[in-house]
Amino acid sequence: MTGEEFETYDFLINDEDEAMLLLYVREGEPQNASIEVDQEARSAVLHRRPGDDIFLDGIPEDVLDSLADADKLLVCELSIEEDEKDTQIVYAYEAEITD
Repeated sequence: MTGEEFETYDFLINDEDEAMLLLYVREGEPQNASIEVDQEARSAVLHRRPGDDIFLDGIPEDVLDSLADADKLLVCELSIEEDEKDTQIVYAYEAEITD
């Protein structure tokens, strides 16, 4: 994998229309995370910890609809493994949604 692949992310939506963000683990433990959503630009900025912001663009419409109805977003940071089946959740936390 290249370093660029580690910058990828994905959203999942469960049966209750709750969104979850999956991304690869970053250095340092998350602290007071929040996510600032820009519905019109179909983008968001995850404020993971002071000085560590992650820009997310091209967010699908169904995810934006889910985020519009929510107060918090579940974020799961995954380990980086050679074999994908060995991937584990390193951090799971809620980020307060702001706009």
